[in-house]
Amino acid sequence: MKILFLANRVPYPPYRGDKLKIFNLARRLKDRHELHLLTFAQTQEDLSYKAELEKIFKEVHFIYLPKWKSALYCLQGVWSSKPLQVLYFQSAVMQREMDALISKYNYDAVHVQHLRMSPYLAKRKDIPRILDLPDAFSLYWERRKLVKRGLLRTLFENIEQGRVLKYEAILKEYNMALACSSEDIAYLEKIHHTNNIRLLPNGVDLETFATRSHDYIHNTTILFTGNMDYAPNVDAVGYFTETILPLIRLKCPGVKFIIAGQRPVPKVTALANDHVIVTGFVKDLAATYNSASVVVAPLRFGAGTQNKVLEAMAMGVPVVCSNIGFGGLGIKSGEGAIMQTDPTAFANSVIELLSDEGMRRKVGGNGVNVIKTRFDWDIIAGTLEGYFKEVASK
Repeated sequence: MKILFLANRVPYPPYRGDKLKIFNLARRLKDRHELHLLTFAQTQEDLSYKAELEKIFKEVHFIYLPKWKSALYCLQGVWSSKPLQVLYFQSAVMQREMDALISKYNYDAVHVQHLRMSPYLAKRKDIPRILDLPDAFSLYWERRKLVKRGLLRTLFENIEQGRVLKYEAILKEYNMALACSSEDIAYLEKIHHTNNIRLLPNGVDLETFATRSHDYIHNTTILFTGNMDYAPNVDAVGYFTETILPLIRLKCPGVKFIIAGQRPVPKVTALANDHVIVTGFVKDLAATYNSASVVVAPLRFGAGTQNKVLEAMAMGVPVVCSNIGFGGLGIKSGEGAIMQTDPTAFANSVIELLSDEGMRRKVGGNGVNVIKTRFDWDIIAGTLEGYFKEVASK
């Protein structure tokens, strides 16, 4: 098949969620299909990755959209009914380039990444199109309302939520839409009264995050990973440090909490002290996971599934997480991750794991089995391949 991937960001280097998914899926499909990429480049550094991407895609096309121009689009569209994240990525140049490529190559299918890119192909009924959301943004905003915010932020986010909820119905214009968890699919089907949504989970690269004979003896390191300018992660580490960690330290005074992730905002770096370590960007994240005794994911809002949970499970490191994203894993509490919503119960589960090597080994081992059978990118790429064939045959 000849397939076009339409992406909102350059999928290299594969360090963040939206880049990770496209990179890993395409890398596994490239030997069986002819893949093309059309994407926005927001920096000069983005433009430098063309050679790397050409190892995967036969053709790579960049549309340069600097961040200042995206910000201007948002300001100009302040009275628009479109969500700001859609306005941020609007471009007449992108539309023209996409239309030209489709006319030239007559693709068998187009993979459209994110709600942000959905306007570009919503009306093209002449070509098979899949919209990969990857999660339910309306659910994300609904959950965010549960976290206390300032008056102006509350006003802004309520407006954006209303716009997203209305605009998200665009998924019905596509031959098929994808979400990364059954929880998100159920929510979207209920809200938008549609049955064209299918499951495409987030995955784990088992070459990078392979089990490394994890040492279950050490019990002094709690780890959180993620992009540390992402609002759910910023909120999560603040909440954990201020509310949950003090409860843990009453029983485990020698424990250290490591916050590992690129671009930590001042609110995150301010958390650092003698027992809270903020690392910034970590090149070998797998080694960081392997050094952890327990990984935590105490998110209070968000949607989809959490890569940090999947990666830790793949490496056999036990996880304690909130309900955010847990339902989409389709596992029972203890099968790699223990789910807790109450802060005291969350702290107690971490304490139990730190205090019991056998429990760490059992929960961690369960996680490895789950990932290998359900969340390997090789399996997920095969699922996407089936979806491409399905929409192309109609």
